Amino acid sequence: MGNINLGRVILGGIVAGIVINVFEGILNGVVLANQWATVMTGLGKSGTMSIKQIIAFNVWGFATGILMVGVYAAIRPRLGAGPKTAVCAGLVIWAATYALGGAAPVFLHLIPVGLMATTLAVGLVETMVAGVAGAYFYKEDAVELPKASAMRA
Repeated sequence: MGNINLGRVILGGIVAGIVINVFEGILNGVVLANQWATVMTGLGKSGTMSIKQIIAFNVWGFATGILMVGVYAAIRPRLGAGPKTAVCAGLVIWAATYALGGAAPVFLHLIPVGLMATTLAVGLVETMVAGVAGAYFYKEDAVELPKASAMRA
């Protein structure tokens, strides 16, 4: 069991972030665009997103991906390397960020339950796919084994 390879966490996290950003862009920017515009105008906000908001959401996607691969790296020694562990990391991130983060706006009647349920359902698939994609690029540093001659001494 080696140390967490931070460089590979970032690399895998960027890959996972790309997956997240593609899913989010298609879901929220295309499929649900009209529903989001209705919700936002109902709240007295613009129905279209600014470039700064799009950039902020993309940064959020990359940060989420990096966090996800960091969780994968942390649980990997206990659960083993592979897709099953990557899916578990995705589920942890989905529960902690998507589900819990989406609850408050629904409780406050800011976002309709149906809209949030759709985003959460797609987000569940999104985080599992992103977790597997990001974990594929994660490798731990090779542990240096003692040389045979040093062990005989």
